[in-house]
Amino acid sequence: MPDPNAEQEMDRLLSASGTPPESDHPFRVDGTSLAPMRIIRLLRPHMTDRRLQRIREVVSERTRSVVPVVEGLVNTGNVSAVMRSTEALGYQDLHVVRGQNERYKHSQRTAQGAQHWLDVWHWNTPSDCAAHLRKNDYRLVAMHLHAETVPIREIDFTERTALVFGNEEEGVTDAMLDEVDAACVVPLPGFTESFNVSVAAAVALYHAQQDRLDRQGHHADLEDDEQIRLVARFCLRSVNNAEQIIQRKLGESEGEKGKRG
Repeated sequence: MPDPNAEQEMDRLLSASGTPPESDHPFRVDGTSLAPMRIIRLLRPHMTDRRLQRIREVVSERTRSVVPVVEGLVNTGNVSAVMRSTEALGYQDLHVVRGQNERYKHSQRTAQGAQHWLDVWHWNTPSDCAAHLRKNDYRLVAMHLHAETVPIREIDFTERTALVFGNEEEGVTDAMLDEVDAACVVPLPGFTESFNVSVAAAVALYHAQQDRLDRQGHHADLEDDEQIRLVARFCLRSVNNAEQIIQRKLGESEGEKGKRG
């Protein structure tokens, strides 16, 4: 199974390598299982009220019902720009399918820290990515000019949807097109036939957000327990030396118990 958020050091706090953050497994620090609410309580004194409130606000606007997928991008700046749009518009997951000539890494300058707040999944092949998404009830929709396409406005984004963006030069690969359920385009009235992939992703993801708002009145849809887990993870990301702080407080708590005993 791929390693989500492989570049985030706080993955060490999850119970098993490769386990998605939204799983039912507990957080672990130094072998101790911790409930998300306990993590929040332990780290609460090390954050301002404003910071914790901002974390809660951001989490309350998140969705996993629509996920962007970028396939075989060579320009790492484009990957990072897609990350930035993904995070800014309230999407929690981003899937990256490695290309044959790609050695994926993000550009910190372009991403502007967005990768710290996303669950980034890495896949070796389109079929691996598609199998995982279908298992989780997503339909796959490619942004592609050369297939039998429909305008993006005809796609209902209240359904669980993976929106696939292809290579800067060749677009979505044939292997990925074999996996998708539909293809769509952003209609352009000008002479220019297509956007740069990072711009196309930003436009499409914004459209999907607005479509969800228009159809159902809300974009975000995480359940309460999932929001709490995400708040805990973002607290871990927001506090310097969070793991050491938690370990110290757990040790102090055990020491107090020993004295009372």
